[in-house]
Amino acid sequence: MRRTLIFILVLALVTTLGGALVQAQDDNALVAGVSDEFAGTELRLIFANHPWNNAIQQLLPQFEAASGITLRVESYFEDQLSQRLQIGLTSGTTQADAFMFRPLQEGKLFASNGWVEDLSEYVTRDAEWNWEDFQTATRSTVTFDDFLYGIPIVTEREMLYYRADIFEENGLEPPATLEELEAIAAQLNNPDEEFYGVVIRGRRSPAVTQFSSFLYSFGGDWIVDGQSGLDSPEALEAYTYYGNLLRNYGPPGTVNMSWPEALAIFQQGKAAMWIDADVFYANVIDSTQSVVADSVGFAPFPEGPAGANQYNVTSWALGMNAGSPNKDAAWEFIKWATSAPVVLELQQRGTPGARQSVWDSPEGLSGFPADYAEVVQLQSARGVGYDRPTVIRVGEARDIVGAPIVTAIEGGDVEAAVREAHEAFNAFLETDG
Repeated sequence: MRRTLIFILVLALVTTLGGALVQAQDDNALVAGVSDEFAGTELRLIFANHPWNNAIQQLLPQFEAASGITLRVESYFEDQLSQRLQIGLTSGTTQADAFMFRPLQEGKLFASNGWVEDLSEYVTRDAEWNWEDFQTATRSTVTFDDFLYGIPIVTEREMLYYRADIFEENGLEPPATLEELEAIAAQLNNPDEEFYGVVIRGRRSPAVTQFSSFLYSFGGDWIVDGQSGLDSPEALEAYTYYGNLLRNYGPPGTVNMSWPEALAIFQQGKAAMWIDADVFYANVIDSTQSVVADSVGFAPFPEGPAGANQYNVTSWALGMNAGSPNKDAAWEFIKWATSAPVVLELQQRGTPGARQSVWDSPEGLSGFPADYAEVVQLQSARGVGYDRPTVIRVGEARDIVGAPIVTAIEGGDVEAAVREAHEAFNAFLETDG
């Protein structure tokens, strides 16, 4: 009896130590290659209140232990973050050594003013870190005139969410083309029962990002050879299609909807399809938020006349303060936070990253629903690296190019609205920067 008890205790000890060893090996993999050259340095980091921040915070102690670097992290809501960064960077202070920012919203402003460090030399120097592993579209999001102003940490693409149960009842497959999208929206639209064929953002500025994939898939673009591209037949066709789709088969009040309002319509079971960023998938499959949680399907953005050209963007990146006195130490942190093992760990926790090798691995897909992962994997390898005009004064530009969206949804003179926006956008481009 005594020998049996001893054996059980030893076995339990071995099992515990073995589990700890596996965990230690996993932890060691996350900091493999981290240098302690900058031990004793203190880095100040400014992050957004975002799931990426929440996830990386749990890994920071491992980096600090391996590098000897002390990390001081401040977190802010998006608008507060942008204001704090601009105030600090404008004054030339070194309040932050590295920070989160939105490349498509602030990147060109930061780069053109010399507020962020060009990271080209760093990524070239650390070849094993493998900059080429980052998806092409997401790399283009953080590059401006060969100036690399950030490293992608969070990516997103436009995707189609649909009611799989209703599609099955009607013998339908997800639309492969924009023509099929309109036909299915028409078939399933039932406004008398407060059920609509499709819901998408329609508010002037917020709608711009989702409209962009329609614009690209019709063959248009915001800017062509430095001039407004809004006067093209392709752009006019895209604006007209988008407006007709939402006016005829969307819910009332679409012109007042940004993503929260459109999402709520779908969550409440009042729309057959919803088109928006793939980062919102958790909101529609969470039964505490969505009455259709068990019946949501995911599909790629449908093809238009010019193909399926949905946006595939870096929504958040890590940048380095050009005025930081700790640039090499800051790069050590950025390099670690965007390394393949860390991106894999974060992606398994549900935060989609930008490394193609992670998306190509079964482990990298394990944090997502299988059908969702299949769509994201497909769309991560293609797409356009911007979802709004790539300018300095982004907000003003979005108001200009978003005006014809509202006109089209309301059934106004789309051609006149596009012509007016084209002239206004050209005048804007002459003064931007």
